[in-house]
Amino acid sequence: MAGKVSSDPNIFILPDLGEGLEEAELIKWVVKEGDTVGELEVIAEMETDKALVEVPSPRAGTIKTLHGKDGDTIKVGAPFVTYEGGSDDAAAKAAPESPSASSSEEEDRPEDQGSVVGQMSDHTPGMTSTDGKALASPAVRRHARDCGVDINAIAGSGIGGRVTRKDVDQAKASGGSAPKSAPAASAPAAQAPRPSAPAAPAQAATAQGHSQPQRPAETRRPLNLPTTQIPAAHSPQQMNQGQYPQGYPQGYPQQGYPQQQMPPMGAPMGYGYPHPPMYPGYGFPPPPPMGYGYPAPMPMPYGYPQQGAGGVPTAPGYQGPAAHRPIPDPAQQGLVQQGQNEARIPFKGIRKTIANRLRHAVDTAVHFTVVDEADVTALDALRKDVTAQTGVKMTFLPFICAAVSKALAGRFGAMNAIVDDEAAEIVQYGAVNLGIATDTENGLMVPVMRDADRMNVVELAESIAQIAASSRDRSIPREQLMGSSFTISNVGSHAGRFATPVINYPEVAILAVGKAYDGPVVQNGELMVGKVLPLSLACDHRVVDGATAALALAEIVESLQNPESLL
Repeated sequence: MAGKVSSDPNIFILPDLGEGLEEAELIKWVVKEGDTVGELEVIAEMETDKALVEVPSPRAGTIKTLHGKDGDTIKVGAPFVTYEGGSDDAAAKAAPESPSASSSEEEDRPEDQGSVVGQMSDHTPGMTSTDGKALASPAVRRHARDCGVDINAIAGSGIGGRVTRKDVDQAKASGGSAPKSAPAASAPAAQAPRPSAPAAPAQAATAQGHSQPQRPAETRRPLNLPTTQIPAAHSPQQMNQGQYPQGYPQGYPQQGYPQQQMPPMGAPMGYGYPHPPMYPGYGFPPPPPMGYGYPAPMPMPYGYPQQGAGGVPTAPGYQGPAAHRPIPDPAQQGLVQQGQNEARIPFKGIRKTIANRLRHAVDTAVHFTVVDEADVTALDALRKDVTAQTGVKMTFLPFICAAVSKALAGRFGAMNAIVDDEAAEIVQYGAVNLGIATDTENGLMVPVMRDADRMNVVELAESIAQIAASSRDRSIPREQLMGSSFTISNVGSHAGRFATPVINYPEVAILAVGKAYDGPVVQNGELMVGKVLPLSLACDHRVVDGATAALALAEIVESLQNPESLL
C-alpha cells in the first residue's frame, strides 16, 4: 500500500497490487516456509479484480512464515511474509499505522516504499536486475521505445520497483527519469490533447500535470506493401448510367430489344410523338426474332457482376461463401458432475468484479444503441491479399479497429472519452486507447491497445493476437487491463448479428461486431450477393447525442466499405 510499510524490516506487508485495491485473493504460494529466496524472486500468485499478479520478494532472505493459505482473501496492508529475524508476534501486530502518523511520514517517504520491506535507495533507477535492465512488461518497454525514452534510466513506482506506463509518460514529459513520487492516476494513461479539444478537458489534463505537444488527428503509420493500389476487383464497380459494354450497339438495352421513344407523361397523342402500334390482345408487339436486324445480347465482360447460385449476381471481389466452421466449446463451462443435482461455485475474483462493474455500468450510464450493416465484400478480398503479402493472419477485426480509431481521432473525438462522475467532468483524450473484449475461461477481460490510431492494420492484428493470448493465459500485466477510452466487442467471431452491449464504464461508447455473412448488397442500383457485417454501437446518452452516434457509425461503415482508406 503506497506510503505504508511495516515497522519491522523483516515483515513484508501485502502492497496495493493495482490502483486503490483493498484486497486480493491468494491463488498459490510459489515458495514454502524455510525456503531461501532472492530479491525480486516470485513468492506468490495473487488474483486481483483484473488479473493474475505475481508478487516478488522485496528482499533476499529465508522465509519464516507465510501468512495465509491458498484461496484466502488478504487485505492490503496485512502481513504477508515474515523473514528470518522477525517475530510472529510482531507480524500479528503489524497493522497500518494511525492516520496521523501515516500522513506525517508519507510526506517524507517515497510512494513506492509500500511495496517493499525497509528502505529503497533513491539512486537505484528502475530497481534494475542483475543484467542491468529495468523491470518492466513488454508493453511498457515498447511504449518507452515509441516515446524515445531510456527505460533503464527511469525510477519505477510499481511493485518491486517495476517501471509502469505512467512512469514512462512522466519521463517523456520531463525529458528525463521519472521521480519516484509519481502521482497515481485513475484515468487512462497520459495522452496528448487533441488539437481541437474543448477547454474543459484541456484544463483537466493540465491540472493532472500532463503537458504534451499537440499531435495531428491522423498519425497512422502507413502499411508499405509491394502492391499499394487496391485492385479493381476490391472496389465496387462504378458503371456510368446510359453506357453499355464496349462493342455493344448504343441505343439498345442489354436484353437486345429496340427502344421505343415515348411521349412525356400526360402529353396528348399527335404532338410529334408516334402512336404505339396496337395489336389485338397484346397492345405492344413482341420483340422480333434474332436475325431480323437486332443483335443478340452480348456476354458480360470481366469486371461486371457475375451470376451466382440461383441466377443472382455476386458483388465484385466476392470470395464465395465461407467454409463451414464447427461451433467451438465455450470458455464458460458447466460444473455439475454426473450424479450431482447442482454445483455451487464461489462468486468471487474476476467473475464478481465483472458482475459489480456491469451492474454499476447499467445503473449509471443511460444506454442506447444504433445498428447498421457494412458491405465488406471488397474488404474481405483485401484482407486476404494483405495476409498473402505480409504473412500475418488478417481478420476483419484489425480493419474495424482502424476504422474506429480513424473516426475517434478525427471528427468524433467526443466519443473518445470517459465520464468522471465524482469530479462531474467529461474527460476527452487525444490518443485512442482501444479495449478489446476477450472471452477467457476466467471471465470477460478487456486488454488495452494504446495509441491504436498510430498503428497500421498489420500492427493492430499482431497486437490483438498478443493481448488476447496473454489475457487467456493470465500473463498480461495489470496496467494493460486499464486505461481504455473505447471498447470493441467482437461478439460475432462465431455467431450472432446485432447486440445491445453494455458500456465499459466509465467509457461513453462500445462497438459490438456481429458475424459477417453472405447476404444481399446493392451496388449502383443492382442487387447482388456480397459479404455483410452487422455493427451495433451503444452509447451513454448522458454524454453522446443520438445524431452523433448515428453519424459516427455511418463513418465507420463508410471506411469499411472503402478499405483502401485504412491502409
